[in-house]
Amino acid sequence: MLLLWTGPGMAAGRVQEFLPKAQPAEFFPGADRFGPVQGDPPLVPAYQGDRLLGYVYLNSDFTGAVGYSGKPINLLVGIDPNGVVTGIKLVDHKEPIVLIGIPERRIVNAVNTLVGKDMKLVATGAERPPQVDIVSGATVTVLVMGDSVVRSAVRLIRSGRLGAAPGAPAAAAPPAVKTLDLTKSEVRDWQTLLGDGSVRRLSLSVGEVNEAYAKAGNQEAAGNAETADPADTFIDLFLAPVSVPTIGRNLLGERAYEQLRARLKPDQQAIVVAGDGAYSFKGSGYVRGGIFDRIELLQGGQGIRFRDRNHTRLGDLAAEGAPALREIALFVVPEDFKLDLTESWQVQLLVQRNVGARDRAFLTYDIEYTLPDHYLRIEQPPAPAQPPQQAQGQAQALAPAAPAEPSLNDADALAAGAIEEPLWLKIWKTNIISIGIAAVALLVLTAIFFFQDALVRRPKVYVWVRRAYLTFTLIWLGWYANAQLSVVNVLTFTNSLITDFNWEFFLAAPLIFILWAAVAAALLFWGRGPFCGWLCPFGALQELTNNIAQWLKVPQITVPWGLHERLWPIKYVIFLGLFGLSFYSVALAEVFAEVEPFKTAIILKFVRDWPFVIYALTLLSVGLFIERFFCRYLCPLGAALAIPGKIRMFEWLKRWPECGSPCQRCAKECPVQSIHPEGFINVNECIYCMHCQELYHDDQRCPHMIQVRLKREKREALSSPSMRQIKDGGTGPAKPIITHKGKVVGTPTDAPTTADVPTTAS
Repeated sequence: MLLLWTGPGMAAGRVQEFLPKAQPAEFFPGADRFGPVQGDPPLVPAYQGDRLLGYVYLNSDFTGAVGYSGKPINLLVGIDPNGVVTGIKLVDHKEPIVLIGIPERRIVNAVNTLVGKDMKLVATGAERPPQVDIVSGATVTVLVMGDSVVRSAVRLIRSGRLGAAPGAPAAAAPPAVKTLDLTKSEVRDWQTLLGDGSVRRLSLSVGEVNEAYAKAGNQEAAGNAETADPADTFIDLFLAPVSVPTIGRNLLGERAYEQLRARLKPDQQAIVVAGDGAYSFKGSGYVRGGIFDRIELLQGGQGIRFRDRNHTRLGDLAAEGAPALREIALFVVPEDFKLDLTESWQVQLLVQRNVGARDRAFLTYDIEYTLPDHYLRIEQPPAPAQPPQQAQGQAQALAPAAPAEPSLNDADALAAGAIEEPLWLKIWKTNIISIGIAAVALLVLTAIFFFQDALVRRPKVYVWVRRAYLTFTLIWLGWYANAQLSVVNVLTFTNSLITDFNWEFFLAAPLIFILWAAVAAALLFWGRGPFCGWLCPFGALQELTNNIAQWLKVPQITVPWGLHERLWPIKYVIFLGLFGLSFYSVALAEVFAEVEPFKTAIILKFVRDWPFVIYALTLLSVGLFIERFFCRYLCPLGAALAIPGKIRMFEWLKRWPECGSPCQRCAKECPVQSIHPEGFINVNECIYCMHCQELYHDDQRCPHMIQVRLKREKREALSSPSMRQIKDGGTGPAKPIITHKGKVVGTPTDAPTTADVPTTAS
């Protein structure tokens, strides 16, 4: 009964959960206390003594605020009775922004640009929604936070809970009522749709964008153009509402339009955005984070960015004469954003260019859209006490947000023609050279493994082949292509299997996908060794630096076997901890996955905050004395690969019966001590450097092979004697002398042993 009872101060929402993390003075200078929670969604008044200064609310109580991690970003927002934002405090999030080396304070500072903005002007439509400062590398996170603050404030103001709701004066004559005419449906070609304003267009050249960056004072961005020719098309962008029957039937085709209409809820809209040119309005951010961060739908002071579940790819436009465009997207507007097609609305394009190694510069362009009058029915209603549209708008503002529209599956085939080429395929095509190099590298490595016996018989050749391959792995695969696999990939893949699996997420990074496919196949043949010993850039960095240390006579430490065997499990404990944590929060597991120094040493090339750099350098420094220290004892990815590596189907590493009893040479010379004193190889720890196979075939170092060589030489000497005619006083018979490689090794019983007699070839 207590749960069902709702009384004063027991409003729905989570603001009370986070309120203890904040002080009233953080939102209103001089405020000394919070009052009781009011209403639903809940507001918390802030007082200085008995004087009301304003209210504090939780953004996610009023509007969606789901970020890159797929979890809400919770912000406490202070707003005064006049609708001015007075303070913002980040109280909870699961965003993995720290993984890319961006301090949280930069994110907070970017959102704090909204403090002091008058949201009442935005709510009345007198001003456009303010934009937050973009933080390169955390675009999605910052945009979601800024959008949620603006939308929640506008929704609160329009509800009238801060005072009189803005709108038309009550005494004003009611405006004409505009409604969408759903009965009108005509056949029109592309030029007609474009000419009468049914389809709106934004066309920019590369030179125009260069000039805009220059006027904004960013000469570096102006000089970093997408193409060398300023006359090239930067983007040719088209916009149209396809929930309007005439526009939808002509652009989508009859069948696709009917399928779309069956999907749409009452008063729900859908738009088509299409583009061509050097710049993509989609980008690739939505594949990683699920949000289209380059376009925003705006109307009446509110805006929304589409998510991947609102999006369907289209192959082409059905209207006669429509051009072939590189990107065509159908977006269904979520139900909690009421797009009124009878009023003006905009789509804002976010343009970004790289500046330096890690920063970006941003510009925005708008496409204004007003539906032509011939799609509308315009009626003059009798003078009511309150205009219906205003009442409807207020009711919508007061209503709680409805759940998001389920995604339109590709199986529904909402396309006018063939399905558009997937984004991941476009990414693969633009990276064809890198993919080719990686494929060749994998073929070379496969050849090394399949023909390992022939290669390791030539130790001097093999050692330089291995060093050359590790150098390629470090420099090209790691530092250039950033193709460093991580335990985060394992956690993300596992989590996707139990949530919402999507191949596009993984296919969007071609080299990472190819490497994982190769590693998966290699697990069946060789276990974890091919990746850990050959394809891991950080592993290559450790081994090459240790090689240099040995060349400089740096003393090497051999960990006692008993201690070494007890340090092995640490990496498995780390992996299992991360794996279990990922079921609670993938984002939190990604934070703790920083135990891997891969991002610091390989992806960011040590350009990062000093604690990360010191950690990575410490591991490399220890590795100068203990070869591959991190791989042996700490690497969670190595542990993750060792577990499925147990299912390998072949034994490629050969051993002699004498290995381990009595011979210990391989065990003592193994770089990572993966060979037990008993002689068998622990493939869970083996990095497949093949040093033991060098010894296996070496008849100068392996005791077994030395015995084989001596027996062979003796047999050859006895079965193939060399003869030489030695004159005794000029006449006598030749004396047979048994030689091998130019040395006397034996004589027949009737032949004198003469060391100074010339020898012949064996």
